[in-house]
Amino acid sequence: MTATLHTPPPTVPAHHERPFTRDPRRWDRERSRALRTGHVRDHTCSAACELVLVHERTPWGWLAWTVPGDGSPPEIPHRIAVLTPAATRTQRLALRWLTRRPAQRIAPDRIPGSLRFSTAAVALVSLVAGLVAMSHAVPVDVALPTMLLAPLLAEHLPDRLDSRAREHVHIVEGDDACRYLQRLAALHTSLVQAAAGSDRYELRRSAEIGHSLLWDAASLLQARDTRAVSDGLIARERLMLQLAHQVAQIIHRTAHEAATVDEDQTRDLERPPGPHSPSVRPSTPRPMTAPSPPKGTVLMPQPESGPADRTPDVYLLFAHQPYYPGPGTQEINTTVVAADSLLHPQVHQPDGARIHDLLTRGRQPGEIIPLATLTHELNGGADWPTVGDWESVTTDLLQLVRSGDCDALSLGLPEIARALVCTGPHSHVRAYDAAADDFVVYGSSERAAVLDEVGVFLTGIATEQPFWPGDSLLPPLVSRRA
Repeated sequence: MTATLHTPPPTVPAHHERPFTRDPRRWDRERSRALRTGHVRDHTCSAACELVLVHERTPWGWLAWTVPGDGSPPEIPHRIAVLTPAATRTQRLALRWLTRRPAQRIAPDRIPGSLRFSTAAVALVSLVAGLVAMSHAVPVDVALPTMLLAPLLAEHLPDRLDSRAREHVHIVEGDDACRYLQRLAALHTSLVQAAAGSDRYELRRSAEIGHSLLWDAASLLQARDTRAVSDGLIARERLMLQLAHQVAQIIHRTAHEAATVDEDQTRDLERPPGPHSPSVRPSTPRPMTAPSPPKGTVLMPQPESGPADRTPDVYLLFAHQPYYPGPGTQEINTTVVAADSLLHPQVHQPDGARIHDLLTRGRQPGEIIPLATLTHELNGGADWPTVGDWESVTTDLLQLVRSGDCDALSLGLPEIARALVCTGPHSHVRAYDAAADDFVVYGSSERAAVLDEVGVFLTGIATEQPFWPGDSLLPPLVSRRA
């Protein structure tokens, strides 16, 4: 079950080379406003000049650009801010507060300093409101403090809010620091846009890691020279480049797999659905009584077994809480996945890798191993704590299957068949037969028949295309020697 991208991410060089790269008209509007309302960057600038800044907000922070007087767009941001990773709604509102337009000030000729225009407006309004209130018998000791407090709040409260908002933002200034962070931001923006166009866990996780790298780099650059922290900056840029490369590979592979699936469906619409069809989930017929050797009864591998004893081409079968994939669909209560899906990073680790090691040692190619068989091999479940938390692992596997991040055979087993695969290879299941008014006992032969029938479905699907265990899998455990 693969997920396709809705829109391909733009190329990395297009991001943040110029202000508002994806909306040039926005820059024209902001530049016109700056020319009307403030000081632009030209030959008349001095160190005391308060330049007009144009803020370009992004999902991870913002870039503040100056406005050159010659009309050309700037190449390096004047200031870059990075919002804390996993920011809350309040913290994002703080980011918007910091990127508001600067307050207009009134500078009287005879009085040193300046006053916010909003403060003067609030003072006038509070004066009028106070006089009206006192004319309506409001006590002077109530109206007068209110008249004085309102302008003070209007003048000093924004500065306090600015200080609180900056606690959630790392702000970097200076050409060298901004040039470096601009390069990292371009890479990270490509990760963010790739994740926004897909529901793949790997892409979302890459964007989260990229934001953390950007935050760390901004922290290093905030109060130090770039040369003093060059080792840390190089390490973070290398990781960011690796993330961008991995995301590009995932996008390419996803597009190729989607094209292959579309081609196969166009070629033969009557062909039974394969493992990449999330909307069709075959169910298993009722168990037959034909005897066959029981599956999943191989003894637990010994500690001295090596890599040659590992059989990767096996499958894990586990039962779970029933669910319905869609309206009018059949109940799904059992799932089969490739053993390598246990190595997926979204599965609880290292427990998944340990169960994978137990599952793949001493097996036959294509063998289906129920979770209950592993419980039988682990001394009836007493040794599960030494291997891992199988409940967390199977919960994560089911989430992986339902989100389309690996292939699976989803089954709606009948009650008796499901009970058989949930018991050990030598256990029995008793069921009451109302017609005969007697109990019927199902044993190892019926259990093997259920696994045989599941194997028929699995073989038909895996023959057309091998099961996809997922992307970015962890390496299996190394060989264990006595």
